[in-house]
Amino acid sequence: MSVRGVSPSRMSGDQGRSTGPTTSVITKVKPKTKRPNLYRVLILNDDYTPMEFVVHVLEKFFQKDAAAATEIMLHVHHHGIGECGVFTYEIAETKVTQVMDFARKHQHPLQCVMEKK
Repeated sequence: MSVRGVSPSRMSGDQGRSTGPTTSVITKVKPKTKRPNLYRVLILNDDYTPMEFVVHVLEKFFQKDAAAATEIMLHVHHHGIGECGVFTYEIAETKVTQVMDFARKHQHPLQCVMEKK
């Protein structure tokens, strides 16, 4: 039995409650990505490694042209240390390992290290 003008939900005592679907607002929160730490790859001077070999290393592993490689090599020669490049940890670590392995293979005592920038 239905009373005209009164909805069935009102008759059952559901005063003020909605029986329909509810809506929600979903907000997308963009996670903030942190920039990776950077590391300087450095070559150290020694009295035995030929300058030409250092230039070759800079060209081969750090994609320097002859002029830039020579400039870095001379900086290492005069100041004892020189920066080859700045990279993320994994790349810097790989470059240091490649240079050290290459130097040992050619029987040079060249030292290559990395430090956090």
